Amino acid sequence: MKRPHKLRLVIKIRIHIFILSVWHDVSIFSIDFSCIDELRGGLGMEVLKVSSKSNPNSVAGALANTFRERGIVEIQAIGAGALNQAVKAIAIARGYVAPTGKDLICVPAFTDIYIDGFERTAIKLIVEARG
Repeated sequence: MKRPHKLRLVIKIRIHIFILSVWHDVSIFSIDFSCIDELRGGLGMEVLKVSSKSNPNSVAGALANTFRERGIVEIQAIGAGALNQAVKAIAIARGYVAPTGKDLICVPAFTDIYIDGFERTAIKLIVEARG
């Protein structure tokens, strides 16, 4: 029986309003809005970040362990070298989880991420069990 996928979406907005009155008194109002929507995995999907210098065997071990715990893993890679290491890690991890009867598949997609204030396009690979 296939369990429904869940995703945890956390939206937190903090608004600070400073009011300077005519008597130079400062009043501070803080409003905190939190919205938590659980849709994938209860604790959210684990994200593994892979670089071109990542060891594929180490990434494969982390991927297999996280997959066993959560059932789904996201891998993020920026650049051809990082994507190469990520794909090798997925191939190795397939061998790690095969004895449990699970067949890993990955679904590639683009995602925008921010690094040091600059927007970059990364490849994300969603790794889950077939069927």
